[in-house]
Amino acid sequence: MSMNNRFARLLMISGGLLLALSGILQAAEWSAPLKSGGTVTVDPETNRATVRRNGMETQLWDGIHQLEDGSTLTIRSGTAVPNKDILRARKLPSEPEPSEAERWLGTPIVGYSPCERLVRRVCGVNQACGSSKGCDPARQLLSIEQNERKANDSPNYTTPASGQCQQADRDRDYFVTCAQGAAPGNRRLQ
Repeated sequence: MSMNNRFARLLMISGGLLLALSGILQAAEWSAPLKSGGTVTVDPETNRATVRRNGMETQLWDGIHQLEDGSTLTIRSGTAVPNKDILRARKLPSEPEPSEAERWLGTPIVGYSPCERLVRRVCGVNQACGSSKGCDPARQLLSIEQNERKANDSPNYTTPASGQCQQADRDRDYFVTCAQGAAPGNRRLQ
């Protein structure tokens, strides 16, 4: 599979995950029975409070309203002031585990960066294997990493591209180690 196809697949997967996550991240609608009858509902996006009584829904008037459980709900300008129950209902699910590439973010770079090591391993010293299939994608990742580091307040720390290079470094079928002109220092990077 070509590197361009891999990048395209990664973009499609990322897009799908973002769409799925956007549905999860929407706040939950909150509702509770009022002591005076009816059910109050608070819209998660606007905090607009409505009450449903006898099949009719109307806006809840400004003031403090007592709920059936004895707690209160404050309405100002037609919107609910979120109380602990509303906030609890809106609590987002726990954050997903960071991807392997994200776990590399912000670690100090000592010596060569992950992308520099990848290029040295795949392309060889003095670009001895510059025409290998993995060399150009490795150089592209290095370019991205360098741009990210330049844009970073702390350029001596890893970036998202650094994590991608760490993952690419394990794909020895595509990112084949250059055997030509390997310097003694490069052998330990294999």
